[in-house]
Amino acid sequence: MTDRATQGSRGPRSKLAWALMTLASAVGVIVLLSLGIWQVQRLNWKLDLIDRVESRLEAPAVPAPGPQDWAAITPAGDEYRRVSLSGIYAYDSEVLVKAVTGRGAGFWVMTPLTLPEGWSVWINRGFVPSDRRESAARARPEGLQDVTGLLRITQPGGAFLRENDPQGGMWYSRDVSALSRSYGLTDAAPYFVDAGMGPDATALPVGGLTVVSFRNNHLSYALTWFAMAAGLAAGAWYVLSRDRSAA
Repeated sequence: MTDRATQGSRGPRSKLAWALMTLASAVGVIVLLSLGIWQVQRLNWKLDLIDRVESRLEAPAVPAPGPQDWAAITPAGDEYRRVSLSGIYAYDSEVLVKAVTGRGAGFWVMTPLTLPEGWSVWINRGFVPSDRRESAARARPEGLQDVTGLLRITQPGGAFLRENDPQGGMWYSRDVSALSRSYGLTDAAPYFVDAGMGPDATALPVGGLTVVSFRNNHLSYALTWFAMAAGLAAGAWYVLSRDRSAA
């Protein structure tokens, strides 16, 4: 009597456990497949972004967007677009922003360029090493200057674990809005321009050092998620089929 009661009580619990394990395995496989599909979608987006940026880098320069176009500027639609503009540098508002490049540690030289129309654009004139940060060590051309470079989206906040300190004069990112507020520029573009390299590649600051690269690990991530889904499905099928055959 006791054996029958024990077997009868185990039967429903075993079926319930089998059903719950099946459901959990199915949910897990679906989640892992969804993550893999999402990574494939991200891969397609990244490849499209790379194609668009490469086409911008090869295209002729266009006039830098004016105030009427500022609201429509987006990273996806405009970053790394080649632009040209002319104006006069305001060296009294020049600022150094911490930088690490292939040439070592140093600073980006950020200088507002005032256009004849009255608005300004912050220009990253290029790189200077840490031991050449004095203004006398770099060129400061006077008069109307023609600038061609890459449109860049503002970099608010600062760098990793380092926030910009406008009052202390410490800048770790090219935060256009904060720079403009600090120097009283009321009609400055919401982007900055990385200037290209000048005719003298040895003169400071050194332009044309923009690194255009995108991490693209989405394919490996997708394959990982799909492999985990396949592994979970195979493992669940093995365990559940054994339990069912043993019942």
